[in-house]
Amino acid sequence: MNKLTVLQLTGFAVTVIGGVFLHYLYDLTGKSKAAALFSGVNESTWEHIKLLYFPVFFYSLVQSRLMEESVNFWCIRLVGLLTGLILIPVLFYTINGVFGKTPDFINIAIFFVSVAAVFISEKYLWNINAFPFCNGVAAFTVICVIGILFFVFTFKPPKIPLFRDPITGKYGL
Repeated sequence: MNKLTVLQLTGFAVTVIGGVFLHYLYDLTGKSKAAALFSGVNESTWEHIKLLYFPVFFYSLVQSRLMEESVNFWCIRLVGLLTGLILIPVLFYTINGVFGKTPDFINIAIFFVSVAAVFISEKYLWNINAFPFCNGVAAFTVICVIGILFFVFTFKPPKIPLFRDPITGKYGL
């Protein structure tokens, strides 16, 4: 196995384990507002997307140092991250639209498939040397802005279905 494959498999494992941990962190900390920034605070689709974003983001900070020869790291990571972030609601709402309410094991499978899509799409992009002249600073900035949106929308979510907790009917905290 080459270094990239090992790093991508590690990223998959870190993201899955981190996402599961973050799913429960808010309750485990007694509903800490600091934990709310990074963890799911309800069962909305938006909060489940957050469970993918933060483990990928923090792993990226490490992986970017281990792949210092890759000038297009942040551009490829942005595409991979957007792939996973978009895939969660697309799969969730498509499956719910076709079958109605989905069991938890399907929702968990959606998370796993979306995480896999992040790292598989990135491996493909690295293998074809996609975005050789990208602006890594701009890509990193977009990734950080997405993180800021997670912070803001945890406390002040728009009143649209993506942010609505299907159990309580509430939005955000």
